[in-house]
Amino acid sequence: MDPEQMAMRAPHSPIWGVGWLTGWRLTFGGSDPTWEGAIATIVEDPDEHVFVVLYDVPDWEETSLDQWEGALRGAYHKVRLRVQTLDGEVVAWFYVLDGYEGGLPSARYLGSLAEAAERAGAPDDYVKELRERPCTSYGG
Repeated sequence: MDPEQMAMRAPHSPIWGVGWLTGWRLTFGGSDPTWEGAIATIVEDPDEHVFVVLYDVPDWEETSLDQWEGALRGAYHKVRLRVQTLDGEVVAWFYVLDGYEGGLPSARYLGSLAEAAERAGAPDDYVKELRERPCTSYGG
């Protein structure tokens, strides 16, 4: 979601917009030594929704992004899902962790997600819930 991080990973992929992924929830799983804890993923949950930032990724930059996100080494796989935006419904690619659900993110990682959501215009209550999620004290 972070525009600065995205600019490093796919510099020719501008923000397209924001929206809600309904029927899914944000959770954490696996482990990433860089972030010192579990990493973000989404899982199906009919009662939940996730605020998302959409990027316009050209085909020729998709492989580079897949490499960064770990899709080429099997950490994540991609799924196409419907997103509700102010302009209507769109279909977008998402990375879903191929690991187990469970584990805690580091405070640093969770703070990074919350800051990116806030900068993207997520509602205050959504950002507050992100900031209040359980986490480890590592990285923060």
